[in-house]
Amino acid sequence: MNLDENLDRVLRRYDELSARVASHEQPGSADYTRMLREYADLTTTVESITELREAQSELRDLTDMISADDTDAEMRKLAESERNELNTRLPTLERQVMLQLLPKDEADQRNAILEVRPGTGGDEAALFAADLFRMYQRYAEARGWRFETLAYSDTEIGGCKEGSALISGAGVFARLKFESGVHRVQRVPTTESSGRIHTSTATIAVLPEAEDVDVHVEEKDLRIDTYRSQGAGGQHVNTTDSAVRITHMPSGIVVQCQDEKSQHKNRAKAMKVLLARLYDRMRQEQEDKLAATRRSQVGSGDRSERIRTYNFPQGRVSDHRINLTLYKLDRIMIGEGLDEFVDALIAEDQAARLAAMQ
Repeated sequence: MNLDENLDRVLRRYDELSARVASHEQPGSADYTRMLREYADLTTTVESITELREAQSELRDLTDMISADDTDAEMRKLAESERNELNTRLPTLERQVMLQLLPKDEADQRNAILEVRPGTGGDEAALFAADLFRMYQRYAEARGWRFETLAYSDTEIGGCKEGSALISGAGVFARLKFESGVHRVQRVPTTESSGRIHTSTATIAVLPEAEDVDVHVEEKDLRIDTYRSQGAGGQHVNTTDSAVRITHMPSGIVVQCQDEKSQHKNRAKAMKVLLARLYDRMRQEQEDKLAATRRSQVGSGDRSERIRTYNFPQGRVSDHRINLTLYKLDRIMIGEGLDEFVDALIAEDQAARLAAMQ
């Protein structure tokens, strides 16, 4: 199917949805909501198609005017100038339409759950994990997103044993989904007396927040344990059994939360993480069936893939998937410079998927 046929197909679908939305008998139903969402998603694409086709039509008219025998010299010169401008503008309009025709990730507009865990490197790995957690918190705040800590367990020296947060806002998952993987740090630990550079790692997972319709969990499949919250070093910080651990027995996934004093709130937060992990597993299984397409995209999505190195002595951060190095480590660690990596990763993914379509 060529581009024009694709555009005609989109326009027909848009007209069909427009008629169905207008005549739907159950405006509050799930079917109506899905149609409305698809209709809204297609609206921008249809506007771009209209702009492209108007430009193509104008180009044809100008070409006819230039080649016509009765066109005077001054009018021909003006038409040639306008045609040159259109020829410069058309590739941009075509790329814009092509990008909008790419298959959409239904999770892109969702909120995201961020999970941070130390990897190899002992105390230094935990300190680096804490640095990353703060980096994403500051990045979220800079973009006007809401950052809600779901669970956070720290070490005696201020490192992070495990942390998770719900990041809410427009298009959060679309911008953060390429952050999943192993992040490596090279620096001299504060505990190192000889000044030797150590290499440590932390693992980041970014999961789309699950909606009620995505995953169905049977109560009988859950084992819920309660215990007393603990602080750094294992000391009890709560006198009641408010901490919650939920085990989803069919999958073996275990989540826990102890940040809230209320057992009910801890359970609600733990369930949010559990549903996100189950939804993410379901998405991974679906994407594994499209292995060829997946290989053409940025990274493999494998959480064990080393994606980025933060070198403190040289003040640089390198993303190994797109061979991009920025000497802005200080700015990146406070969330200000992260957009350069995010934008480059999104652009690389779009380019790879466009190439796969042709």
